[in-house]
Amino acid sequence: MARITAGLTTSHIPAIGAAIDLGKTQEPYWKPLFEGYDWTKSWAKENVPDVVILVYNDHASAFTPELVPTFALGCADEFKPADEGYGPRPVPVVHGDPDLAAHLAESLILDEFDLTLMYKLDVDHGLTVPLSLVYGQPDEWPVKVIPLAVNVVQYPPPTGHRCLRLGQAIRRAVQSYGEDLTVHVWGTGGMSHQLQGPRAGFINSEFDTAFLNRLVKDPEGLAKIPHIEYVREAGSEGIELVMQLIMRGAMGPEAEELYRFYHVPGSNTAVGHIVLRPADA
Repeated sequence: MARITAGLTTSHIPAIGAAIDLGKTQEPYWKPLFEGYDWTKSWAKENVPDVVILVYNDHASAFTPELVPTFALGCADEFKPADEGYGPRPVPVVHGDPDLAAHLAESLILDEFDLTLMYKLDVDHGLTVPLSLVYGQPDEWPVKVIPLAVNVVQYPPPTGHRCLRLGQAIRRAVQSYGEDLTVHVWGTGGMSHQLQGPRAGFINSEFDTAFLNRLVKDPEGLAKIPHIEYVREAGSEGIELVMQLIMRGAMGPEAEELYRFYHVPGSNTAVGHIVLRPADA
């Protein structure tokens, strides 16, 4: 039986990828941010899963503003880094697990989640920056990755409740897979931030901290937050936080917090990161 043994959340700020790619990680501005991932890098070397189900959002790279699926599952053998307007990031091609992805697609659709199945998908910084933060700059990524893209770009995005339930359905799907695999689930995006308008640069550290606390201890209550509260308290791009609830749902009812890091600023946003272990892992 396949099993989920860990989950993590992290911001996926594009400037982080640029800092890594341009060799700026030790500059005074960036050094404290990257040091916050040292624990996770060490932990990840000792806890390498067979597959990571990586929840992220596309930034008009694979999907245009005219066509944005609510949930899109990557079912291909590989996923190339996307050209985001200045060329693709110099990172390895992401290798998928089409067999597990096919099982997830069947299980989740029969569980009444309407997925878009992607057999060709270029992945942007939303997916590659988290991989770089955890695994550095390898010649090949040490894990297979199944991308799960979530619409948090065009209104209306899915609710926190729907995302938590999707995570729970992913847990059931993984546990019903016959092959002996270890799986991690990553929920990326956030924390509070706004990229435009009068509140550009908005960061709400109090809300971010409360969100992370409730993500661990009160996911059901957290899932009830309406869209307007995310906009008000976390900025217009803070809605990305609902993707972290997919990860949390996949952990089961109880989860142990192994590590947490929070830093302001990372570019014009807050950086939030947490590592969890399911109680039954």
